[in-house]
Amino acid sequence: MPLRVTFLGTAGAIPTTERNPSSIHVSRKGEELLFDAGEGTQRQMMRFGTGFSVSQLFVTHLHGDHVLGIPGLLQTMAFNDREKPLAIHTPHGTRRQLKGLVNALNNRPSFPVRISEVGDGDVAYRADEFEIRAFGTDHDTNSVGYALVEDDRKGRFDRERAEELGVPAGPMFSRLHEGETVELEDGTVVKSEQVVGEPRPGRTIVYTGDTRPTAATVEVADEPDLLIHDATFAADRADRAAKTAHSTARQAAELASRAGADRLALMHLSSRYAGHTGDHLAEAREVFDGEVFVPADGDELEIPYPNAPE
Repeated sequence: MPLRVTFLGTAGAIPTTERNPSSIHVSRKGEELLFDAGEGTQRQMMRFGTGFSVSQLFVTHLHGDHVLGIPGLLQTMAFNDREKPLAIHTPHGTRRQLKGLVNALNNRPSFPVRISEVGDGDVAYRADEFEIRAFGTDHDTNSVGYALVEDDRKGRFDRERAEELGVPAGPMFSRLHEGETVELEDGTVVKSEQVVGEPRPGRTIVYTGDTRPTAATVEVADEPDLLIHDATFAADRADRAAKTAHSTARQAAELASRAGADRLALMHLSSRYAGHTGDHLAEAREVFDGEVFVPADGDELEIPYPNAPE
């Protein structure tokens, strides 16, 4: 089942000619999710072909480079005759401000927009086979990060073992795979655990938004497949990162290592680095053994299923 991440905007607070302000699109089995919506997000969605069928928008905080794209996006959706509701999730204490942004210039959307507040530990959205968890971050305003966490999948069905036990092909296979116990014609009882392996983990994506390093990022999900972390500065600006409530590439990589992440995407790069990302990558690779990269706007990443546990 495809799980695709499209990096719509990867810049820091000031956009550049190559990087738009923050926004990430995630697609999974008909679910289209958007995380933050900096200025010009709707154009990035057109440019990179994600479409506008977003059902849920997750806002990390209300700084302009993460939300100024919302009015334009809603207007574009309305121009496309959208009717289905849009749910927007925002940190505790920010609903009123976000509602004002949604209704900017007294231009109320022509479709329902539902705003809910979330905080550390809340399940912002529960869907079929996955959920979006909010976790606390440390920025200079009310802020949260979000983790997409898939449910465990069923264990692998051992058809050969089932046949050895005398189970006929057909409905009993399905019942056993669903966890049921079956009784054969000769009275033999076969339990699910005799022919079905251990549950297999789903996939996990963690997105921090803007933040200093926090333990909550490590705790929200076990060994994420992808950690998308604030890396506004390189190590030469560590003092500036601490003062402005951001992280360095090294700090992001240290957290990725502690979390057991497979991949690390370094996001929200300050415009001072322009097209130069070499220092970010070198610093991160010193402390993180997994795959680390600095995504460009428009980059797509397909998240594969992790290997089943031994």
